[in-house]
Amino acid sequence: MKTSVFANKIEGSKTLAVTARVAELRREGKPIIGLGAGEPDFATPEMICEAAKKAIDAGYTKYTANAGILELREKIAVYLQKFGSRFTSAEIVVSSGAKQAVLNALFATCNPGDEVILPAPFWTSYPEQIKMAGAEAVILPASEETEFKITPAQLRDAITDRTKVLIFNSPSNPTGAVYSRSEIDEIVKVIAESGIYVISDEIYIELVWDNVETASLCAYPEIAGQLLLVNGLSKAYSMTGWRIGYLAAQQPAIGAVNKIQSHYTSNACSISQYASLAAFDLDSAVLDHMKEEFTHRRDYVYERFSKIAGISVPKPRGAFYIFPNVAAFFGKSFNGTTLHSALALSGFLLEQANAAVVPGEAFGAPENIRVSYATSMENLQSAIDQIENALGLL
Repeated sequence: MKTSVFANKIEGSKTLAVTARVAELRREGKPIIGLGAGEPDFATPEMICEAAKKAIDAGYTKYTANAGILELREKIAVYLQKFGSRFTSAEIVVSSGAKQAVLNALFATCNPGDEVILPAPFWTSYPEQIKMAGAEAVILPASEETEFKITPAQLRDAITDRTKVLIFNSPSNPTGAVYSRSEIDEIVKVIAESGIYVISDEIYIELVWDNVETASLCAYPEIAGQLLLVNGLSKAYSMTGWRIGYLAAQQPAIGAVNKIQSHYTSNACSISQYASLAAFDLDSAVLDHMKEEFTHRRDYVYERFSKIAGISVPKPRGAFYIFPNVAAFFGKSFNGTTLHSALALSGFLLEQANAAVVPGEAFGAPENIRVSYATSMENLQSAIDQIENALGLL
């Protein structure tokens, strides 16, 4: 018996694979420090957890509307207004995480053979989701010299009569790059001129450092009919396991998304939805505390990696990742084994430094590794000490 052609052309998530390998090694008793998962180490705020318990006690354990409970969609609509949004609750679909929202968006916009422009480095799931939608990814590489951001000219030159969608992600996973307001202004001009859809993945928009003046694409009325905005509560609110994302778009896109979701998951978890109502009412001090800690960690890991001979890395301006270039170590050997790639170097660090990072091959950047600083300072200090010592062996 054979599995489907569809299944065979999709690769599993490399970031989740790293997380699974870390758990396996820990079960074997190895003191692995995980720097791979994009998951805040903070507990979900107590107010959110209490709201979930109350929802259970109140019996909110049944199906909800496919698009999500009205109260939550209204909260989301109000929240998005602070970024300049004009979306109403009727133009929002709550999903089982932002990952599902991205896939919903691709299914709603793409036909077989359509082209989807994908800036690289990219989040590891984007190219596989593009395949799942039957479309073809057109990779648009960005370099360290531009802080991993594409230019308007690059985008304009990449658009053809087959182009249907641009996937735009700022702040970026895996690089931490953040487009400034002026840079987004110019990107939006190209989108508006071309008439293509844009899926704007803004899951990290609350996590911007150094007072960078950025913007949500919902602030641009000239592309309102082309925009499918994706966001969620996983990252900024430390709610990864609650699986609440959402998509905002005008008709006909939002109607297509609602219809598609109704057939393969229906509504997101009812308890998580009611808990999420509390997230939007949190005291800003709760979120500010987490942001301050992330900034402190960013400064530390950037300083440490910048001082390691052979590594180059731009300073990340958002999210909670740093993306060092490690190509200087390719071709070096240890115990008779030559390291030819970021994948091989990541394996070396796992074995010799007890530190788990994600190789850049997962993100379309084979000279880099992704390091998440969404873990404790103690873990970061130990892991980078061990990484520095291990690289000194090469």
